[in-house]
Amino acid sequence: MKKSIFTAILGLVSFCGFSQEKEAEAPKFTFSGYVDSYYMLNFNSPTNRSNLGVSGYERAFDQKSSQFSLGLVQTKFGYSTKTSDVVVDLTFGPNADLGQYGNAIGPLGKGTTALAIKQAYFNWKASDKLTFTAGQFGTHIGYEVIDAPVNYNYSLSNLFNNGPFYHIGLKANYAFTDKFAAMAGLVNNVDNLNDNNASKGFIYQVFASPASGWNVYFNGISSNESAPLASGKDDSGSYSLTDLTTSYQISPKYLLGLNAAYGSQTGDFQGGGSVGNSKTWGGVALYSNYAFTDGFSLGGRYEVFDNTSGARALRDADGKGTSVSSFTLTATFTAASGHLLIKPELRSDAYATAQFTDGDGKAQKSQTTFGLHFIYKY
Repeated sequence: MKKSIFTAILGLVSFCGFSQEKEAEAPKFTFSGYVDSYYMLNFNSPTNRSNLGVSGYERAFDQKSSQFSLGLVQTKFGYSTKTSDVVVDLTFGPNADLGQYGNAIGPLGKGTTALAIKQAYFNWKASDKLTFTAGQFGTHIGYEVIDAPVNYNYSLSNLFNNGPFYHIGLKANYAFTDKFAAMAGLVNNVDNLNDNNASKGFIYQVFASPASGWNVYFNGISSNESAPLASGKDDSGSYSLTDLTTSYQISPKYLLGLNAAYGSQTGDFQGGGSVGNSKTWGGVALYSNYAFTDGFSLGGRYEVFDNTSGARALRDADGKGTSVSSFTLTATFTAASGHLLIKPELRSDAYATAQFTDGDGKAQKSQTTFGLHFIYKY
């Protein structure tokens, strides 16, 4: 009798363990997303109600003032198993069009449904340490991302605005330990559905965590972004960008972050005209966020960005390159059980050259805006 009871208990334990193991291995489906909108005031009171300045690139997404605006609508689907997962990240609205601008032209030379694709990729976990990723995925470069709930500040930095945003290709990530990993891959080019030539870009990332709460990422890309010559061969233009992103959670309430980048390019850039000899750009942004309570926090960003060589699109009224220093102060109020983020934000940009006009049409070197932003995530 005792043996029968003991055997039955062993069988029950074995069955429970087997069931738990099977349940852990069961495929998992996830659905998430967000909606964001805002109202913006520009203290210069420009007659065109635009925050973009003379070059049209002074701001990334929050482009209009003196009106209510829709930002982005995201619907993100995920499906995962023990050895693989897939992500389909679809976005709609003005910021989606801006973020995926390189997907706007389809194979018929007209608009395309690919414009709604922010990300569409799969991961194959070849081992516990090695993962392969293929498809369209957000760039690994930079501190900020397109997704408004992820960033602390609502308005995006010039480092973000000057890209890249996304890539299409294949990459591999190897986690040597939980504190050190490396990624390398090949991609078509920068922010484009179709490659502008036959060359492929090389992307890379090295991750390290020197101490608890401290993450460091060294990122980069090297690519030929030139349009092909009349002969069909690729031009000799070059594009490279190196980036350092780090954050340190000093305490449960206080976070410090830093983003620094340096880029260069030569020759033609994506068929947009000759860049000529090597031109460079770069910048540094410092982030500081403090959570006073679970429902209220305050964060600042100070950034310096230099494009005086005219390598990127941020230029003055004469079409020459310029530089800017920016300060952004953002408060975050959390409501609706964490689903709703309300972000009042003050931002001031000071340029080396006149970039803006006021309501009287007078040229201004600086611009200050105040926005009230609403983000609902699910």
